[in-house]
Amino acid sequence: MKNPGKVAVLMGGTSAEREVSLHSGAGVLAALRRRGVDAHPFDPANESLENLRRYDRAFIALHGRHGEDGAIQGALELMGIPYTGPGVMASAVGMDKFRSKLLWQAAGLPVPDFCLLDDDTDFAAVETRLGLPLFVKPVREGSSVGISMVQKRGELRAAHAVAKKHDALVMAEAGIMGGEYTVALLGDAALPMVKIEPATPFYDYDAKYLRDDTRYLCPCGLSPEQEKEIQEGAKKAFRILGGKGWSRIDVLMDAAGAHYFLEINTSPGMTSHSLVPIAAKAAGINYEELVLKVLYQESNGTV
Repeated sequence: MKNPGKVAVLMGGTSAEREVSLHSGAGVLAALRRRGVDAHPFDPANESLENLRRYDRAFIALHGRHGEDGAIQGALELMGIPYTGPGVMASAVGMDKFRSKLLWQAAGLPVPDFCLLDDDTDFAAVETRLGLPLFVKPVREGSSVGISMVQKRGELRAAHAVAKKHDALVMAEAGIMGGEYTVALLGDAALPMVKIEPATPFYDYDAKYLRDDTRYLCPCGLSPEQEKEIQEGAKKAFRILGGKGWSRIDVLMDAAGAHYFLEINTSPGMTSHSLVPIAAKAAGINYEELVLKVLYQESNGTV
């Protein structure tokens, strides 16, 4: 590997996922420094983006808005600075749960049934159509911020009001309750799948970052044939969005064993609870090696 030069580890930012990003960035920064990389923390919330011109390369450990939605990617493109993860279009579309599902659906990939909500929605009709339980989500947030699980008829309107505080676009999605899995993608490879077993009713913010009773199973327990099928579908889903570099695609299973692609994370978490490091470890890649592989993955046209 050639010397990457001076590397900015972008962390923090202004999104609702700021604290998680700071933890991800701290882990990445420490790993790069242990491997002799001239790496430095860079928080866009506290420093002008113009200062990025001092760096040769950027490792994006930002999550959520302005970090995972194409905004910072576009700024780096304009400055000609190579960066990790997918480019502008894949990041922007990937952050939008509604439009990414439309693309996947058009390409024939299975996704949970869904619809947009607004103040004039016939909430009772949506509850009937999607069935219960269902989930209500801000379209352009991550880490389960603003998500509600609707288990009783008549609760959808209140769940919409909660989600609307986080985004003007809100969607409802049928609950697929047979198991949750994730596929980490690194370049052209899919890493071993991880099964997620939260102790909470669903994989919410607390289960992701604060609790110690969430179980992560890798091997995931699926047959090799089924795991391979889902991994190939995840790679297709990534390509459809124009993705390059690395990402993580979440998958749901129903009671009959059919799978559905849920959403993509184009700047996955790198904390002690994060899923990509778990999958990488199962593939024989330790945390430091993973960070270096991500750093050197080709993402945008300037690499």
